[in-house]
Amino acid sequence: MNKLIIIAAVIIILLLGGYLLLGRPLVNKPFSPSVTTESSEETTKESPSFENPKKSAHFESNTPEHASTIAGVPINVVINFNFDLAAPSEIKIEKDGKDYGVGKTVIDDNKLSMRKDMDSNSPDGIYTVNYDACWPDKSCHDGNFQFAIDKNQSSSFENMTGQGQITIKMSQIRFLPMNIRIAKGTRVTWINDDETEHYVNTDSHPAHTYYPEQNSRVLKKGGSYSIVLKTSGIYPYHCSAHADSMMGFILVE
Repeated sequence: MNKLIIIAAVIIILLLGGYLLLGRPLVNKPFSPSVTTESSEETTKESPSFENPKKSAHFESNTPEHASTIAGVPINVVINFNFDLAAPSEIKIEKDGKDYGVGKTVIDDNKLSMRKDMDSNSPDGIYTVNYDACWPDKSCHDGNFQFAIDKNQSSSFENMTGQGQITIKMSQIRFLPMNIRIAKGTRVTWINDDETEHYVNTDSHPAHTYYPEQNSRVLKKGGSYSIVLKTSGIYPYHCSAHADSMMGFILVE
C-alpha cells in the first residue's frame, strides 16, 4: 500500500513539474496544422464582380455577353433589338472614365443591331458598356452591361499562330480544337465529321451579329466552310443547332 502511495506521489510531482516548466501539461494534443493564408491568396485569383445590367426598351442581346470574362479584346461591341434603331443611337465602351470605343456607332442595314469597334490595345479589366437606343420617333432609352478582359486566359488556347491555314473539325458535337490562337490573315476551315448537321455562327444566338462574315450555311457530313480573319481580336462563335453545348473562341493576334 505504501508503495502505491509513493508511486502516485511521484507521478503527481512529475506532472506538476512539467506544467511549471513548460507552461502546459505533459499530455499529447491532436496535431493542428497551421493555415498559411499568404500562399492561398497567391494561388486564388478573385473573380470579377459585375453590376446588374440595365436593359433598354426593345433590347434582345449583346456581344460580349454581360458578366463574361474573355481572353482577348472584342473586335466590336454589338447590341441587338427587336425594333428599328435610328440616330442618335450611341455606344460607349468605358473603363476608368475612358471610352475605348473607336469611330462612330454604326446601325446595321437591318436597323435591328448597332455596333462600335473597340481599341485593340485595350487593357485587362472590367468594361461598362453604356448605350442609348433611339427609335424613328427620336425617343431614346438608355441601358448598360459589363464584361471583362483577362488576356492570361489565352494561355490555355491552342497556339496555331505559325500556320497560314488551319482546320477545325466539327466532331462529337464539338469544335476540335475548341479555343485557338492564330495570326492575322490565317485561313480557318471548318469540316463537319458528324452525321448530324452543323453550322458555324458568330455570337450571340440567335442574332449572329458579332462578325456576320463568320456565319456559314448548313454543313452536312463532309461539308466545309472557310474564312480569312484579318482583324486582331477575339471571335466567339457557336453552332446554332447546338448553341448550348457547341462553342468556341478564336483569338487573332
